[in-house]
Amino acid sequence: MTEQGILSPTERTELINGEIVKMAAKGTAHTSAVLLVQDVFKESLGRQVFVKSQDPIQLFNDSEPEPDVAVVKRDPLAYSTHHPIPEEILLVIEVADSSLKYDLETMAVLYARAEIAEYWVLDVLTRQLHIFRQPHQDRYQSQMILAETLDVTPIAFTDCTIAIRDLLPPIAPDQS
Repeated sequence: MTEQGILSPTERTELINGEIVKMAAKGTAHTSAVLLVQDVFKESLGRQVFVKSQDPIQLFNDSEPEPDVAVVKRDPLAYSTHHPIPEEILLVIEVADSSLKYDLETMAVLYARAEIAEYWVLDVLTRQLHIFRQPHQDRYQSQMILAETLDVTPIAFTDCTIAIRDLLPPIAPDQS
């Protein structure tokens, strides 16, 4: 739509359920967490996967979200001919500060409907990780919330254990 002049190239939007949705502004905690999540996954998984950040994924004809982080199968053409589709998406992670309700509700339904096997919402305000697994129709059968003191193992990578606190920005001395 940018190419057709419908949207400005500077507008941050994504296509969700056939609607053009403006993306929330990103605060420093959000930006920092996205950087840390990418770093942890790239370090942990190396060249087994691509770790994409805020790039489109193709779920349906009417939904092309740009998740904060998507861990996807390696594509020999590096996704130069298409955006990752559900069969290629191993894990989607949204980082939430002001978008928590939207990420836990609207986006969880969308990702479940697309049968994304695992979806995480990293809440930078409460410093918790919401984990959604076992998609069925438009919801996830398994949902849990983990504290920052715990570790998590993505279902696609059973030999990879991640400390949740490594995904979160450090607490500044004046915030403790």
